Parts: sequence; structure tokens; C-alpha cells
Amino acid sequence: MFNKIIKRGHRKVPKSDANEAAYGYGTSGYRNSGSNVTVNHASRTTVASSIANAPQQSGGGAPTPASVAASIPGSSGIVEFLPYFKDVAVADRQTLFIRKLQMCCILFDFSDTLKMIREKETKRQTLLELVDFIQSGSGKINESCQEELIKMISVNIFRCLPPASHENTGSENIDPEEEEPYLEPSWTHLQLVYELLLRYIVSSDTDTKIAKRYIDHSFVLKILDLFDSEDPREREYLKTILHRIYGKFMVHRPFIRKAINNIFYRFIFETERHSGISELLEILGSIINGFALPMKEEHKLFLVRALIPLHKPKSIALYHQQLTYCITQFVEKDYKLADTVIRGLLKYWPVTNCQKEVLFLGELEEVLEATQSAEFQRCMVPLFRQIGRCLNSSHFQVAERALFLWNNDHIVGLIAQNRSAVLPIIFEALERNIHGHWNQAVHGLTGNVRKMFLEMDTELFEECQRQYQEKEAQAEGLKEQRELTWKRLEEMVADKAEEEEDDDMVN
Repeated sequence: MFNKIIKRGHRKVPKSDANEAAYGYGTSGYRNSGSNVTVNHASRTTVASSIANAPQQSGGGAPTPASVAASIPGSSGIVEFLPYFKDVAVADRQTLFIRKLQMCCILFDFSDTLKMIREKETKRQTLLELVDFIQSGSGKINESCQEELIKMISVNIFRCLPPASHENTGSENIDPEEEEPYLEPSWTHLQLVYELLLRYIVSSDTDTKIAKRYIDHSFVLKILDLFDSEDPREREYLKTILHRIYGKFMVHRPFIRKAINNIFYRFIFETERHSGISELLEILGSIINGFALPMKEEHKLFLVRALIPLHKPKSIALYHQQLTYCITQFVEKDYKLADTVIRGLLKYWPVTNCQKEVLFLGELEEVLEATQSAEFQRCMVPLFRQIGRCLNSSHFQVAERALFLWNNDHIVGLIAQNRSAVLPIIFEALERNIHGHWNQAVHGLTGNVRKMFLEMDTELFEECQRQYQEKEAQAEGLKEQRELTWKRLEEMVADKAEEEEDDDMVN
């Protein structure tokens, strides 16, 4: 009965269109990297790699429908209409499931939206049905079906990503924030493939002992490579899928953390360009939140070697919010890391980038909120030297953001406990703002901070003021002495010139 239904469902398409559906080209018109996909655990190569070898066996040239058919057992190599699951017996559904998967391995060129419209729609409908079949849990899929499922997913999603816009133009000075995101033209199919993978992973019927044979290290690495996609919709799916893999497959957790580490290292020290840093940091935020205490040395090294150096790239604004969350999670988990984090921020503190400096000050406030007194005392001297420089910044947003630190009660409490060390460091910066800053808002905020210190410890404030006045007087005296020295030198040079002129006249 099943075979009769299958035969009735076959539908031919024009030969030219069938050739365009061959596996040699990916969904966006670029050469498909899926043709090289291999599944390490499988006894057979993937459908895509079989297709890639088909032309060599037939004397070269592009893959033909015949070679496509030969590569997929039981398939004609073209998009065929297959019966719905509800129309076949329960015993035949696994076989039909495999046939549908094999049919969905056929890829289309989406650069021309008018070609093979019917075939593309048939594949889309088939993918929708596969998603519903997995989601409904109407039948537990066996191991061979799971293997075919991962093969189909691999053929569809693992592909060459198109070059970034700066690579096309040859310009490295394009601001990543101003670039228009590239939207994958084959998203109508790709989205459903990702949805199918996600439903498979989260399904309660999925046995992790069997699934980990197919969702292995090679598969995870290729998923991580796709995070560099410029399409934000794809990165959002990848983020959810990788997070679910991390949660379900405990055996992969150390490997995933190490692989993300390597992506960060390459981004920080080599390319400084990657589209998925913010999504990877979002995943890490949840992972760090689940770290057990006391924290492993591996996790502390990750903070020092990967997260803190992520403050170095110019494009930090694209992922700073997620990075700040990860950093503060570490400090909240282990307050002793506050000194390490603050000194790391000071190491990468921007010198000429004012917008980046504002971001650093915002992050610094969040870290200081989770900092205890002992850790604050270890780093307060270099910290307030830097804050003093920010207070005197000619960029009013930097100075204003630094002064806003005194609006935080916890930070004011830490400063009050250590005022004898803090006030002498920043008193000069406060006085300079009062007497010379061009911005009225900064001038007003400085007056408030100055008044706060005066009320906090009048004696200390007066002592700092006396020392400042003495220093200014000494500086004024040195200035007058320097001017007097220059005046004497000018007079000596003038006298010498007159003597030489007189001698020349006598001669």
C-alpha cells in the first residue's frame, strides 16, 4: 500500500530546473561547503559528499539528476511530492520520514526568485511537516532516522558564508555598526531546518546517549563557525540551539567552552571582526551564572585570558552590554575577583576614544557595586588616578559619567571608608574643574562632589586644600623663576649680539 502511494506521489520537473537543484551550489548562490560535510561517527559519507564525488565517477562535469538519484537510496534525485504522515500506516512512517529527509537534502539557488518556485515550496511544506512530526512526538524516531536527520540538517546549514561587505570593498575602515546586515536569501528553508534541529534537541523523546553520536564535536564546531553569519535571524537561532546543546549534552560542555575561547582569541588578537560575539557572550552569561563554587581555576583563567581582553577591540560597543553582564557575574560569584577585573579594565582603558571611555565608566560602576572593601583597597590608588583623569576630560560626557559614580550609595560608602587615600588623589582634579571646566553641568556636579567630601571630613578636606594651595604656590613660583631665567637668557643673547656688532664695526 505504501509503495503505491509513493509511486502516485512522484512528479517530474523540467530537466534544466532539476540541474539547478543539484547539490553543487548552496542556498545563496555560493559554492556550498556542505559538499565537504562528513559525520565522523557514521559508517557512510553524507549525501552531499556522495554528490560531490558523482561527477568524477561519470567522467566529470556538473552533477546530473542521475548522479543525484544514485547518491540517495530510494530517491529519484528531484523534488517529489510525498504523502502526509497521517495518510500512511504507523509502521511505514519511519520509512516515509527518511524519504522526506532525503528529498530535503536537495538545495536550491535562491539568487533567482523566479526559478523552481513550485519545487522550493514543496520542500518548504515538507520541512514544515517534519517539524510538526518531531514536535508532536507522534512517533519516536529510531537511530537510523536520527542519523539521516542530522545528515539532512548538515547538508542544509553547513555552507560557505558570503564575504563581509568590508571584504568585498577592500575597505577596513567601515564601522561595523553602520554596515547593513546581509540577509540570507534562502531563509524560508533555512529557518525551518534550524527549527527542526531545535525541536529534535529539546524533544523529551531524544535520547542523549544516541544523539551524541551524531551531535558530536565536529558538528558543534561547525555550528560555532556559523555564528559569523551576518544574518541576525540565523545567529538568534544558533544562540538558542547551542545553549540547548550545552544544557542537554553535558559531555560537550568543556569542549564548547574551549571552542568559544578560541573564537574570542582569534577575534581579539587577529581579526577584530566577528558577527556573533554578542550572541556567544549571551550564552556565556547563562553558563557563568551556573558555575559552582568555589570557582574552578579554568573559569578564572577564562575571565583573565578571554573576557577581560575583549575590552581591547574598537568594536566593543556591539557587544559591551553582554560583556558587562558576564564580567559582573564573575564578581558576584566570587567577590575576590573584583581587584583582577578592575585592574584589567585599567589595563585596556581607552586613551583617545571618548565613547569607549563612557562605556568603561558604566561597566566600572557595575563592578564596584559588587566590590567589597578589602578588594577596593587593593586597587583604589590606580583606580582613582584614572577617575581623576576622567574628571578633567574636555569631553563633557566622560567627565559627567565619572562624576555620576558619586550618585551610587555603595560606591560612596567605599570612598567614605577610604577617604584619607581617595581624596588626596582626586582633590586636584576637582579644583581644576571648579576653576576651569567649560561645561556648566560638569561644573555643577563637581561642586556637589566637593561639598560631599567637605561634609564627610572637614579636617581632611582643609588639609588637602592647604596642600593644593601650597602646590599651586610652588608651581607659580617655579613659573616665575622659569620666566625670569628665560628673560636673563634673552638679555645675555642681546648683549652678546651688541658686542659682536660693535666688534664688526671697529674691524
